[in-house]
Amino acid sequence: MLIKTSGIVFKTKKYGESSLIVDIYTEEKGLRSYIIGGVRKARPTVGASLLQVLSLVDIVAYHREDRTLTRLKEVRPFHTYQSVPYDIRKSAVGMFIVEVARKVIRGHEAQPELFSFLRNTLLLLDESDQFTNLHLHFMVGLSAYLGFWPGEHFDESHQYFDLQAGTFCPVEPPHAYHLQPEEAEILQALLNTAAEEAGNIPMTLSLRRKMLNHLITYYRLHIEDFPAIHSHQILEEVLG
Repeated sequence: MLIKTSGIVFKTKKYGESSLIVDIYTEEKGLRSYIIGGVRKARPTVGASLLQVLSLVDIVAYHREDRTLTRLKEVRPFHTYQSVPYDIRKSAVGMFIVEVARKVIRGHEAQPELFSFLRNTLLLLDESDQFTNLHLHFMVGLSAYLGFWPGEHFDESHQYFDLQAGTFCPVEPPHAYHLQPEEAEILQALLNTAAEEAGNIPMTLSLRRKMLNHLITYYRLHIEDFPAIHSHQILEEVLG
């Protein structure tokens, strides 16, 4: 049968002489793999630029629950980025967001709220001039959909955050996986601040890098077999 849905391009790879296999996170059917022909011909039926990683698209696709790979029939842009492709910092943030999403979204089931969260984050990235903390806000927000949203809250009696337990705590945990008070307070600010305002959270470059590495550790502690993240190294470089 044919389905119509919005999607976010997570990954592409060449197939044969002129085709592509594209991993698209769809609103209606979760993460799916599609093959589309003629993309790499001299006169393609669908422009390859529509299927680059980060692209926000509307698709018509053939769908069968018993197949892991089906064909794309039509692809149209849902949104054409105005700044992301032309700003190396925004491109790095976007690639990081998609890499994290690609490595934690593993099923085929539809999760429309998660899809909207991810798409809205990428739209905000394209529109905003204050995006230097957006990747941190994204990782904190994504944890709610993955089942390990931080518990309790930062205050005078709970100044540490235990990355293993996933909660703010009154005393320094007896292991290395925790945030010091300054870092825990930043985490609380990320929890309390809307994505549009995350860029206003005061943070030094050093602290921003520490928070990124702490959040990657947080994911590793709470997601079994969480793969290595590579794009954060580029992200740290360009945001510096």
